Amino acid sequence: MAKGPYSDKVMDHFMNPRNMGEIEDANGVGEVGNPACGDVMKLFFKIDDNGVIQDVKFKTFGCGAAIASSSMATELLKGKTVEEVLELTNNAIVEALDGLPPAKIHCSVMAEEAIEAALKDYYKRIGKDPSIVDEMKAKIKNRVKS
Repeated sequence: MAKGPYSDKVMDHFMNPRNMGEIEDANGVGEVGNPACGDVMKLFFKIDDNGVIQDVKFKTFGCGAAIASSSMATELLKGKTVEEVLELTNNAIVEALDGLPPAKIHCSVMAEEAIEAALKDYYKRIGKDPSIVDEMKAKIKNRVKS
């Protein structure tokens, strides 16, 4: 049973983080930081020729909510296509963790930003314009609104 503001899932992902570490031959790496709280999150993607995330790992320096958000994000990303990954919002991460306290929502936002940064890095590495990530994200947001 969770004590305090954190759900059992948040505590589980903090105490037993999934997919922690780095991928030596990653073909997408995204790092973001939040100077306000001192958290730094780094995601490593291994994306195959069909645009499917075969492996994902993270390194996060930060609070329990940042580590839990990173861990849950990696779980939600494995086996997904690049397009499916872009549909993963910070709200989906929060829901998968059974909620985060309002003061810790920024941790899930950081995870979403790290995902986007890793995808932009991936597109750069395969010789495509990384702004395609922003364009695809905008299309998804517009689709959700309508």
